[in-house]
Amino acid sequence: MENQEYMIEGRNAVIETLRSGRPVDRLYILDGCKDGPVSTVKREAGKRGVAVKYVTRQRLDQMSETGKHQGVIAFAAAWEYAEVEDILRRAQEKGEDPFLILLDGIEDPHNLGAIIRTANLAGAHGVIIPKNRAVGLTATVVKASAGALNYTPVARVTNLARTIEELKDRGIWFVCADMGGELMYRLNLKGPVGLVIGSEGEGVGRLVKEKCDMTATIPMKGDIDSLNASVAAGVLAYEILRQRTV
Repeated sequence: MENQEYMIEGRNAVIETLRSGRPVDRLYILDGCKDGPVSTVKREAGKRGVAVKYVTRQRLDQMSETGKHQGVIAFAAAWEYAEVEDILRRAQEKGEDPFLILLDGIEDPHNLGAIIRTANLAGAHGVIIPKNRAVGLTATVVKASAGALNYTPVARVTNLARTIEELKDRGIWFVCADMGGELMYRLNLKGPVGLVIGSEGEGVGRLVKEKCDMTATIPMKGDIDSLNASVAAGVLAYEILRQRTV
């Protein structure tokens, strides 16, 4: 588990952190800012007894790690990485087939944050990332997730291929995004499923791809031949959601 305090920047991210009940140690707001979202931050902080310190924009700029604080910065208790078992338990408690998103080497924190946000909205029970050669839960990831990290557990594992093998033994099928795969609409993506998304430049690694049961291709008609990793994750996650709800 990680044991450090996390900076949370941006209005929506701070609002969702407060609403989730995660302990917030310090909250800084731009002095004199009274617009709607900031008023919501103040109201949610008041409900939970979180003291607000009003500071100058210069002070917020000095504190900010992302440069996009939107006049609000909070410091919260550390985000602990979940265990894979926690994610499976979450699916069981909801009475649903497990839906996992596994990321092979995502290095861009904005992409990771966006994928966590998509995972939450598409009904995935959690996200699994590797410990090496991949971004972790940084302040930029927290902000990019727009609060979804409060609700969607992220597990970090030593070996992604081995994790897939272990989960296959428990009845979960795996589909990876790959340009040479089957058109996604032709695949049966119902039931217990793990969606594997590769890195921005390299895609899904060979060893991980070999462990997957299916490869899915997203139809494209443009002049370039690849999608941003977070966009690809969103397209495929929503195809899984569509098939699970029809």
